[in-house]
Amino acid sequence: MHLAQLNIGVGTAPMEDPSMIGFTGNIDRINALADRFDGFVWRLTDETSETDGALDLRLPGDANMLVNMSVWESVESLYRFVYQTAHAKIMKDREQWFVPMTEQYMVLWWVEDGHIPTLDEAKEKLDRLRSQGPTPNAFSFTVPFDENGNPMTPPMGRKDCA
Repeated sequence: MHLAQLNIGVGTAPMEDPSMIGFTGNIDRINALADRFDGFVWRLTDETSETDGALDLRLPGDANMLVNMSVWESVESLYRFVYQTAHAKIMKDREQWFVPMTEQYMVLWWVEDGHIPTLDEAKEKLDRLRSQGPTPNAFSFTVPFDENGNPMTPPMGRKDCA
């Protein structure tokens, strides 16, 4: 089994706006870091774009909702990438570029090795997490489950990660 993740956000301005350069100017570097990171399996790209189109991907049914979706070998490998690399600095500054979310904006779930999740699948998982709370089918770093559906200790023993 592999771990799929979706996170979403609404920009405080259009992605091409100069105020977004702190985010948009780093996206290729952070995505390249993810692509090389130990435990990385796959990430969603826009195959129609001359670049990978990371800034053009949207959640189905919401043209304003920017998405990032990827697959990892484990909860721990994704956690290390998110919180222990240059990605953490971008995430720390996210309120400069993204509207604060009042609902869960990240969801994790297990997929069979080789399965490539769809945005519709990811949206269903996020909706499930929002409506039912963490379950083995849709969860967060705060309340993680292993690939067998058993509760896990949050990565690195932390209880405060989103």
